[in-house]
Amino acid sequence: MSIGNEAEEDRPSVGQALKQARNEARLTVDEVSTSTRVRVPIVQAIEEDDFSRCGGDVYARGHIRTLAREVGLDPEELVSQYDEDHGGRPQPTPPAALFEAERIRPERRRPNWTAAMVAAIVAVVGFVGFTLVGGGGEQEPSKAKESRSAEPTETYTPSKPPQSSDPEDQKPSEGPEASDSAIAAAPADKVTVQMTAEQDVWISARDHNGRLMHEGVLKKSKSKVFTDDERLSLVLGNAGGVKLYVNGKEVKDVGEDGQVQRVSYTRGDPEAG
Repeated sequence: MSIGNEAEEDRPSVGQALKQARNEARLTVDEVSTSTRVRVPIVQAIEEDDFSRCGGDVYARGHIRTLAREVGLDPEELVSQYDEDHGGRPQPTPPAALFEAERIRPERRRPNWTAAMVAAIVAVVGFVGFTLVGGGGEQEPSKAKESRSAEPTETYTPSKPPQSSDPEDQKPSEGPEASDSAIAAAPADKVTVQMTAEQDVWISARDHNGRLMHEGVLKKSKSKVFTDDERLSLVLGNAGGVKLYVNGKEVKDVGEDGQVQRVSYTRGDPEAG
């Protein structure tokens, strides 16, 4: 057996390395969980080299990076070791294969107001003509002529298209979903989170009851705003590609490109602007 193989056999596993470094740093599992926002059962499972609770290789790599930074280890070295132990990193897959992109809803066809106004004008002109020609047949010609000359003829001047009874058509046109000033003015009795994608980012948001509010890909330069009375829990599939504002304050260093980050915020967050 070669010396290189003996060195690899003596090397601690990913979970063992994380647990040993945490003990050397005099940190408890609860302390690591609080600072990294990785739940206690997941931290304990990873330290036992059980990655089944992570939800897949992508999330497992993200948790390994987060825990490694917290206990002072090299994240990339541990991720490489994880890939070696689990068959290597797969080839990059287009985002559309990882997540089902949100279907683009076709725009509702707007009524053709020009055609409606032309039809209305034709109808009014026809009605006036019928009234003048047919309705005046019972009058004597001289009196009918005097009546027509004495009374001014009304002309139809359309001012604006009639309002549609369809509630969807009466909705105002959609503009930017939110602005920084609007988030800053959010009520103090709620927790408000605005996220703006600087890259394509997969996101998931749940309210304080755990109900799913949104899940899908947030396209580059698009924004989303979530509000709840108590707590918002988020999963960011590409934490380095999103800018986050919590209760009107920007959250710095949310994560790195490609990193999966799980965060939650309450009405008092962030503690420091």
